[in-house]
Amino acid sequence: MNRAGKVAGGTAIAMAAAIGAVSVFEGRSNEAYLDPVGVATICDGITHNVELGDTATDAECDALLRAEIKKALTVLDNAVEADMPPSRRAALASFIYNVGPTAFRRSTLRRKLQGGDVQGACDELLRWVYAGGRDCRIRTNNCYGIVTRRQREREMCLDDGGGLESLAGDRTGDGRPDRG
Repeated sequence: MNRAGKVAGGTAIAMAAAIGAVSVFEGRSNEAYLDPVGVATICDGITHNVELGDTATDAECDALLRAEIKKALTVLDNAVEADMPPSRRAALASFIYNVGPTAFRRSTLRRKLQGGDVQGACDELLRWVYAGGRDCRIRTNNCYGIVTRRQREREMCLDDGGGLESLAGDRTGDGRPDRG
């Protein structure tokens, strides 16, 4: 298989895995709500142009999620000149989806990845555990799901074999999807 075929196949796998991961991490709400830091959110963590009172169908949520994951993968591909297995791309797309492209582009994680320090880059994910200035490692701050999310993203980031199954399962440790 030529390189273009490998990239296209890897992108399809990374896209599917990232969509699955974000769906589990974020949970879905067809009605807009305020997330733990007070941002109007709908579907699977979509915040752009959302106002309280907005609603969306499952089909609309699916389309929004696909579009946002595609954008996250494009940001990743444009910001890092390195071949990556689909599992790493999926983990980093989930991360970019959550923190935004600007934060990713400015991050030590991106610099380490660009410099070839995969272990160091993946370990950086564990530092991104704050929401609205709150340390989410403190369970009483009601945002611990982000800690679990980063642990899962790190596992995927370090997986060179494409074992995408570690993104499945309970993200919060209490049977609920991550909401922050």
